[in-house]
Amino acid sequence: MATKILIVDDEPRYLRLLEANLRTEGYDVVSASDGLQAIDVFTNEQVNLIIMDVMMPNLDGFETCQRIRQFSNVPIIILTAKGEEQDRVRGLDVGADDYIAKPFSATELLARVRAVLRRSQVSKDVSHDRFFLHENLKIDFARAEVYRDNQLIFLSATEYRLLLQFTQHVGVVMSAEDLLASIWGPEYRNDKEILWVSIARLRQKLEDDPHAPKHVVTRSGLGYLMPPVEAD
Repeated sequence: MATKILIVDDEPRYLRLLEANLRTEGYDVVSASDGLQAIDVFTNEQVNLIIMDVMMPNLDGFETCQRIRQFSNVPIIILTAKGEEQDRVRGLDVGADDYIAKPFSATELLARVRAVLRRSQVSKDVSHDRFFLHENLKIDFARAEVYRDNQLIFLSATEYRLLLQFTQHVGVVMSAEDLLASIWGPEYRNDKEILWVSIARLRQKLEDDPHAPKHVVTRSGLGYLMPPVEAD
């Protein structure tokens, strides 16, 4: 079954551009012209990825992303105006997995789509026990579920893959460049902003106090790590 992508934009020319490029690569495409319509389409279609503009009538891309994140971890790419850094950061804050600045090339669009779809597939290459415990954090790898104090918490696909990197390297400091290359792809090695925002979002969900983290900690000038749990 072909991968189905929902494209959302109130500008018909961008909808046509997105659809033409995606269909050329063999993707199925459904479309919506605003956020409310996008939610309706999404709830009635088996969608694998959403590409969504920020500035739209009725319901903008930020609010649409927030609403979808209440019930789904489907990968979301937001489209931002070129140079609008605050839109990129806000989009990542509300749960988007990546962003593309308008205007964009077909090459960039398709590379970002492939990268997001790739990391939405949880790696099967690493052998684990079913459960992973780290203080008050518990991961059920079989179900791809994460619990804090036995309460289920909801992670996006990208946040979950980021967390898996730390569980696979407990006690090892991972550089920003290595994390970016592992999760987003080698072409993202210098895109520190997307990592900073993703780490902050992950800490908001995992940590009792995000400003004093115990699961994902920073080693200044070096990177990030999940510290080993000290034996009692």
